[in-house]
Amino acid sequence: MNYIISIINPDSLSILMDLCNQLDLPLSITMAGRGTAVQSMLDLLGIESNERRIVFTVANEEKTKKLIQAQKRHMHIGVPGHGIVIAVPIKSVGGGKTVAFLNGETDNAAYTPSLNYAHELIVAVCSQGCTDMVMNAARAAGARGGTVLHGKGTGAKGAPKFYNITIAQEKEMILIVAATSQKAAIMQSILKKAGPDSKAGTIVFSLPTTQVAGFALLDNQ
Repeated sequence: MNYIISIINPDSLSILMDLCNQLDLPLSITMAGRGTAVQSMLDLLGIESNERRIVFTVANEEKTKKLIQAQKRHMHIGVPGHGIVIAVPIKSVGGGKTVAFLNGETDNAAYTPSLNYAHELIVAVCSQGCTDMVMNAARAAGARGGTVLHGKGTGAKGAPKFYNITIAQEKEMILIVAATSQKAAIMQSILKKAGPDSKAGTIVFSLPTTQVAGFALLDNQ
């Protein structure tokens, strides 16, 4: 079972919602975000805006493959500028009824994850306005790009700071997909150039992925 993150252009949202409905995927959440591509790259690809929609949904292995294949076919995922898809394996699910619901079944079901992956999703949480600082560090180590989500930290009142960083303040979350072999170098570069002791105050971690699409050479065949 996977937690699928689709990062797409706003005008493709209705198509993706239709695909999710056709596959009877029971849970989809949509958020607004923006890409990190520089203006020269946007001009080269003929893209007018960095605005993105990020759709989170859950699917079993079979439906994950069908959804990604459908996005490639109907939304041109894989063509530069049309979006990316990341499938993050779910390690555990709370209760057999929840597993059944997420699988579109009625009877209780069990779930055992398979954690075999070639790519990872790097998640970097930094102070507002420091996205370029983080992305410059990531690109210096081979990262190809990222997607930014804006939010606010909700640190506990009793522990409001981490390395002298106030947790409950405006934050930006940057999602970067990289080959597992590149992951450590990218994370180390971010920590060195934009880590907790810097203005960006970045906290960074990674998650495994089972499938990716929209990254050209990184795409699963």
